[in-house]
Amino acid sequence: MSGDRFHGRVSGTGRRCERPGCHEAGEFRAPGPRRPGFDGPGDYRWFCLEHVREFNAGYDWFAGMTPEEILRAQNPVHGWERETRAFSPTAGVDQAPRWADFSDPLEAISQRARARQPAQRSDGRAVTPDERRALDVLGLPLDADRKALRARYLELVRRYHPDRNGGDRSFEMRLQGVIDAYQLLRKAAAFA
Repeated sequence: MSGDRFHGRVSGTGRRCERPGCHEAGEFRAPGPRRPGFDGPGDYRWFCLEHVREFNAGYDWFAGMTPEEILRAQNPVHGWERETRAFSPTAGVDQAPRWADFSDPLEAISQRARARQPAQRSDGRAVTPDERRALDVLGLPLDADRKALRARYLELVRRYHPDRNGGDRSFEMRLQGVIDAYQLLRKAAAFA
């Protein structure tokens, strides 16, 4: 089994080769289409050995890039021109993946990257993960409008503010979370 994983074979999954007309088992994965703004390996294509070799022979990582993007990607210091996050087990996310839940570390990274993808509202506007968390703090659905945002904010401020709830200061942290969430969302493009 360890020999198979070393060579890239993932057997026993029940997948079929994604090449049209091929009925062999899809035991070898290949990168899926690159989506703009996506930070991670993305979805995989699964092929048999013959077709993954054919795919690899014609794969061009630079496909779709402008000449300037290619030069920047080939630069030896590419990625170092900005300040990097502090090294930590969570690498800047709220919760690190439970590595024991995955047989392949790339699957854990891929799942975490998909979770960071912006959600879509019914009007087509994207909602970032931070905006999504802010909506959760306020208890609002993804498709809430600006009027509902303002009404919910006022309701929660009245509930948690010590001047309005009889001097109970135990809700100060919750009140600060509500204020921060509202400040983020009122400036968000999804609520413009």
